[in-house]
Amino acid sequence: MSSYYKEGAWWVSPYDFMEGVFDESIAKREITIHDATLRDGEQTPGVVFSVDDKLQIAEKLYEVGIRRIEAGMPAVSQMDYDAICKIARRLPDAEIYTFARAMRKDVDMARDSGAKGVVVEVPIGRPKLEYQFHWTWKDVLEKSVDCIEYAKSQGLKVLYFPYDTTRADYDDLCSLVKGIMDNAPPTSIGIVDTMGCATPAAIGFLVRKMKQMTGGLPVEVHTHNDFGMAVATELAAVANGCDAVHACVNGLGERTGNAALEELILNLQILMGCDKKYDLSALAELCVLVSNLSGVEIAHNKPFSGSRNYVRESGIGVDLVVNKPLAMFATDPSYFGKKAEVVLGKKSGKLSVEYKLDQMGLSASGEQVHEILDQVKALGISKKGLVTDDEFRRIADTVLR
Repeated sequence: MSSYYKEGAWWVSPYDFMEGVFDESIAKREITIHDATLRDGEQTPGVVFSVDDKLQIAEKLYEVGIRRIEAGMPAVSQMDYDAICKIARRLPDAEIYTFARAMRKDVDMARDSGAKGVVVEVPIGRPKLEYQFHWTWKDVLEKSVDCIEYAKSQGLKVLYFPYDTTRADYDDLCSLVKGIMDNAPPTSIGIVDTMGCATPAAIGFLVRKMKQMTGGLPVEVHTHNDFGMAVATELAAVANGCDAVHACVNGLGERTGNAALEELILNLQILMGCDKKYDLSALAELCVLVSNLSGVEIAHNKPFSGSRNYVRESGIGVDLVVNKPLAMFATDPSYFGKKAEVVLGKKSGKLSVEYKLDQMGLSASGEQVHEILDQVKALGISKKGLVTDDEFRRIADTVLR
């Protein structure tokens, strides 16, 4: 049974686990995380992963505990195809998926690469059909049926991926899904918030509706972060019965990116009681690896992977930051292999100065502490930033002399 409190790990809201709020069935369900870093993540403008980069990322994903990896789109280039082949050989126990258009030749490349599944992408969003493709839902259905059946005949699992789902005309979506289920039921079906514009409530509705329309077919949800809700909408999908959620390491992806893998894992394990355990140490290493290989820096305040998650400048509660971190943070930094840190600047207080003096083996009178604090605040204001340890020592030495 999950709890809002775990010694040395977390102390979150007890309301998350109240009757009528917490869904214990989630812990009993097998919720798959489908990682799309090597395909959708690489679609981040300016990001290019080499074959070796992709192998490194795939191996680290497997070490974390991710068993479903979308390794790329073989039709993009020979390099992408080669990478998929090598990943499939290197990780025979993983479910390697490739991304495909609704075309037999894309399916053939997926099969030949050693992949176990294929993501068959077709448009259904009304703006896409009207302005980009000039199709109707009937055109989409016609192009989909043969591809799904062919992929299944080649021994591949098929995730049917009608993208821009959340901007589809409702009748079009219902007609397409019915047609697919009548003529060529896939292994699973996706709800794709391509433009990141659906609320958690809307995603929850679509998951329930898709389950109903397909007679309980596994439903997968893929979201983008245009309104800052990619992780929230996927958690809503889980709460409403979806079977798989898609993510990219560090939230990479087009425009504002996809749901961040590390944030998704954190939420599923701690706030939603998901029973599946992931290696958090390897996850931290994965975030750094992908940042280095992609050239996209991790924001200092990024959840889980940021370098300043447990940094405190305000003087209030400084003594607790190190001695009782769960009084100051929802998660204990040691649980993630990190340490809490006290920094100095404009917002510092007397306790902050005393803490730093003690760290440096220095002692000061009450009057000297106040003088040091005044100078620390003044320097923080003038430089519009933090006071370094070297700067603090110079201030302290001057005052103490």
